[in-house]
Amino acid sequence: MKKWIFFFAVSLSALIIFNMLRVSFTFIYYELDPIGFIEELCENKDKPELQCNGKCHLKKVAQTTGDENEPVKIINFEELLLFKQDITDYKLQTNFYSLKRENFTYLNLYNFSYKSSCFHPPQV
Repeated sequence: MKKWIFFFAVSLSALIIFNMLRVSFTFIYYELDPIGFIEELCENKDKPELQCNGKCHLKKVAQTTGDENEPVKIINFEELLLFKQDITDYKLQTNFYSLKRENFTYLNLYNFSYKSSCFHPPQV
């Protein structure tokens, strides 16, 4: 069981790190092997007159990361009306503890002693 948890944690960590470094790996690949990058990933291979040399794909990758880093739009809850109900519909109970306590006594006057032995004072 511990091996599965360890394997899951390592694979999830590797996936998160790879996703964070995806753009960096693309730029490193472009710097290390520009010819291989152009042959594999360039979108304008059929138009050599543009001379983009793979920068079209780099621009596309950089733009996708810019879209991912957009700030989250904050919802204004004052304008958002989910449900409205009048407060007058509620009736509050004011007598929460109105239980009557009845005092009663036994009629047969029976008494039970919880002690197993009875204390007798020493005799002289």
